[in-house]
Amino acid sequence: MAHTPEAVLKDLKANKFAPIYFLQGEEPYFIDLISDFIEKHAIPEFERGFNQLVIYGKDSPMNVVLSNARKFPMMAERQLVLVKEAQSIPDWGKEDAQKLLMGYLANPLPSTILVFAHKHKKLDGRSALKKELDKKAVFVESEKVKDWKLIEWVEGYFRSLGHQIDAKAAQLLSNSIGNNLEVMTNEVGKMLINFTESTTFNSDHISKYIGINKDYNNFELTKAIGFKDIAKANQIIHYFLQNPKAHPVIPIFSLFYSYFSKIALIHKSGISSESQVASTIGVHPVASKEYWVAARNYNLGKVIDVFGYIREADVRFKGVDSGSMTEGEILRELVYKILH
Repeated sequence: MAHTPEAVLKDLKANKFAPIYFLQGEEPYFIDLISDFIEKHAIPEFERGFNQLVIYGKDSPMNVVLSNARKFPMMAERQLVLVKEAQSIPDWGKEDAQKLLMGYLANPLPSTILVFAHKHKKLDGRSALKKELDKKAVFVESEKVKDWKLIEWVEGYFRSLGHQIDAKAAQLLSNSIGNNLEVMTNEVGKMLINFTESTTFNSDHISKYIGINKDYNNFELTKAIGFKDIAKANQIIHYFLQNPKAHPVIPIFSLFYSYFSKIALIHKSGISSESQVASTIGVHPVASKEYWVAARNYNLGKVIDVFGYIREADVRFKGVDSGSMTEGEILRELVYKILH
């Protein structure tokens, strides 16, 4: 049974360490968070020279990993063997290596903490090895945070650091950075070094310290389009075109497609009130009103047309039938067609 990253961290902070950890999944943030905590706290600093080994999968076949795991600690209670990039262990996919690991799982050395940080990939859920790890190791599935849960995650992350963030600022961060948690936490970290006391952060803080313009960003652009605020949408496009490197068009095309896919889902689901929006299309409740208004402004036929406009703009961006149009002109024309 897979453990949640939060539950594992809670145990680790209570100094409860298990003999074997297997951390896998597409989201490296949680894998790094857990493995870094174990690396910093499992072994006292003065014992690490002899009793803490960090190895990399590409350099370490399974027999080398397990030989180190079977060693006894030197004048200490325990040792740590941390395998980073475990997905690159050379013989990982071979039956002999998997049998070796299952043999160790059956009788792990109690004085060893063995950690596999297996990033960006998952074991075959039907394999015997996966089933044994489920039973005999602390098995963690590190999943990407769903888009509709991202605002909630951001709010929780600020609370975990002793701060607060208001809903609009959390939405601004979520829509501008997305669910790349490594980038998200790095940007937040750069901001927080300026604050020594507990603070409630708002959009002004995000604009000043992270550099996301609170009035001219992707989130405000889709919102202006959803509300059919033509003047505001044109102002944002004009701002984007002044610094095209900071606002590349391909991510904007993808954002538009995702945005109107949600509007299409509202129409196809036949919901009859704003209160049903969040659960139907998978967004945070704070965004419900925006999508409900957008669905009133764009009927399903228009939404289908918009998908065509986006495909056309994408093809033109790639140099097909674009004539002498610049990236900015392609984007401006796309927004015009959507709004009119």
